[in-house]
Amino acid sequence: MRPWRTLRSQQLLDRSPWLRVLADEIELPDGRVVKDYLRLETPDYAVIVPVDERGRLGLIRSYKRGPDAIDLQPPAGTIETGELPLETARRELLEETGCTASDWTSLGHYVLMGNMRGGSAHLFLATGCRQVAEPNSGDLEEQEVLWLPQAEVARLWRGGQLGQLGAVAALGLALAELDTQTA
Repeated sequence: MRPWRTLRSQQLLDRSPWLRVLADEIELPDGRVVKDYLRLETPDYAVIVPVDERGRLGLIRSYKRGPDAIDLQPPAGTIETGELPLETARRELLEETGCTASDWTSLGHYVLMGNMRGGSAHLFLATGCRQVAEPNSGDLEEQEVLWLPQAEVARLWRGGQLGQLGAVAALGLALAELDTQTA
């Protein structure tokens, strides 16, 4: 297999730093040319699954505009210019939960939409979390930090109770990693 080749790009919308929409003219490996193939550019971000010293997982309960609902999700945030994903993860964990973690495991990074791109999600498991400050996310919405037993988070995850794909992926990978660590 060979990758597609971009011949031209035209910017259709620029709402930087949050969103850019481009129309690409691409050449397929067999020589066919496709015009106006849409591509989205959104910021990369980190998602952190925190586990405290009692083995409970930390989730944030807040309103999220995407699913238009009160939802549960791990702490997460946009990677700032010049910041490494792990630096973002540490900053967001502290801001959103008031915690630091003794151990960090990368769970990989993934593009949200395979054909349109979007931002890359950098997923982390943070274990040995302990409270060192009050949460202060500075976000637009109210939020509440919940520390739930692993079995309860697994039940919510399996039951489709989470409205954001990044949260579902991060929690699934974290639960698998935690099972591996205890096996």
